[in-house]
Amino acid sequence: METRQHKQITLAQNFLRSPKLVHYLVRMSSISVSDTVYEIGPGNGILTAALARAAGQVIAIEKDPDLVRRLRERFRLVQNIEIVEQDVLNYSFRTRLRPGASSGAKCKLFANIPFNCTAQIVRKILHDRCSPCESFLIMQKEAARKFSGFPRETLFSILHKPFFDLKILLSLKRTDFSPIPNVDPVLLSIRRRATPLIEAEDVALYRRFVQYGYERWKPNLRLAFKNVFTYQQWKRLGREFRFSLNATPSDLSVEQWLGLYREFKLITPKALANFSAGLERPRQPWEPNIR
Repeated sequence: METRQHKQITLAQNFLRSPKLVHYLVRMSSISVSDTVYEIGPGNGILTAALARAAGQVIAIEKDPDLVRRLRERFRLVQNIEIVEQDVLNYSFRTRLRPGASSGAKCKLFANIPFNCTAQIVRKILHDRCSPCESFLIMQKEAARKFSGFPRETLFSILHKPFFDLKILLSLKRTDFSPIPNVDPVLLSIRRRATPLIEAEDVALYRRFVQYGYERWKPNLRLAFKNVFTYQQWKRLGREFRFSLNATPSDLSVEQWLGLYREFKLITPKALANFSAGLERPRQPWEPNIR
């Protein structure tokens, strides 16, 4: 008993308690009977069972060998569930569609993830070359707010939103879980955009442009970009894209940032060269690795 409790604490496992709630959460997703769905950390299998009824195939990835044995025993007669014993951070997502699947079939993900691995799992979903096209993750609220840029945009959200749509779908109660977590959980959706809002050749420069605005440690963007845009240019941009003259980086939506970036590309080649020269540095681990 002590060993099991220790593993739950180590893996930060907080299992959903109510099958009724689990079915409600699955119905909130876009999962259909033609889809293959990955699950991370299935635990006792309460979510796995609901996913198996909604999806064509469920691939549940669990690294605890004791839980793997229990899950395989519980679902030994369920043909559309596969239990994989592995750490998801070392797992390679693949577009695995069951034989006879329709042309509209997709690979998706739904998981009540270990809270202490939230950042690593989200990065994997955003950066993995074969990651699911749509993911639904139960995680702590503060992390979800950072990723989704709600109620204020963050550097993380502005860097990723041209390529992904990130939204908090539902707030959950702490008492919906056992053991009860010491954070507020939510359901976050991550959907890869079919058409990115920015061209592939612009990704590196857009990333540096946004970072420049966020990392200058100035009271507002006007001062951060004073060597990029003239005062008159900034006034015009504020009117055109409808932001305050003294707006901060988090005041702007991703559409406004993209508008600023496109205007920036139109400035004189000399100014563009001066701006770019001081910004060369290695990509950080949390930055998007866009294909």
